[in-house]
Amino acid sequence: MQERALETHNQPAERPLALSQRLAEIAAQPGSDRLSFTELAAELHARAWGGLLFIFAGINVLPLPPGTSAFFALPILIVSTQMVFGRSSPWFPARLNRRGVKKQELQRLISKIEWLELRVERIFKPRLAALTGPGATRLIGLVSFLLALVAAIPVPLFHVAPAAAILLFGLALIYRDGVLVIVAAIAAVLSIVVDALIIGSGVAALSYAASWLHRS
Repeated sequence: MQERALETHNQPAERPLALSQRLAEIAAQPGSDRLSFTELAAELHARAWGGLLFIFAGINVLPLPPGTSAFFALPILIVSTQMVFGRSSPWFPARLNRRGVKKQELQRLISKIEWLELRVERIFKPRLAALTGPGATRLIGLVSFLLALVAAIPVPLFHVAPAAAILLFGLALIYRDGVLVIVAAIAAVLSIVVDALIIGSGVAALSYAASWLHRS
């Protein structure tokens, strides 16, 4: 008996399901085709903060109709604000909470990320714990809030780079991976550079068009 107990004790802990697999389980559950954000957070359990950032940012990375990115940036703003203030669990305004997310939207996100996550998830592991601790989580919330403000600007493709950085922060919190936090921080800086280039290119194009019309 003692040998069996010792053998069981020495077995490595089973890895948690990849987030895409957990989302697939949630989307496959019977019932309504729409989940409130509160229900979604409850289904994600301890991974709620990182999972919500990942989901909202992941949807924002996808090609979306004009104006839709601003809608999904709003939940990121709400979640990241609560992270900054150190709340223990997410809260959403009643109207937004009822709108929630369709299971079809989750399935679409899963189809886009599952192939990648299943290939790279073993790279992620708990390390540099200070970078995913309570203080760091508040800082991640602040950076995500600022990135979500940028992602909410209704300019085509403007939301993609900031949302990708937020997605990486979400993954970092899910897997408690401090190295990924560093990667996400670099991505956040690059996202601002990319959007600045988009604005600069747009201004240059408009200036050229205006000067060409003036000469005409």
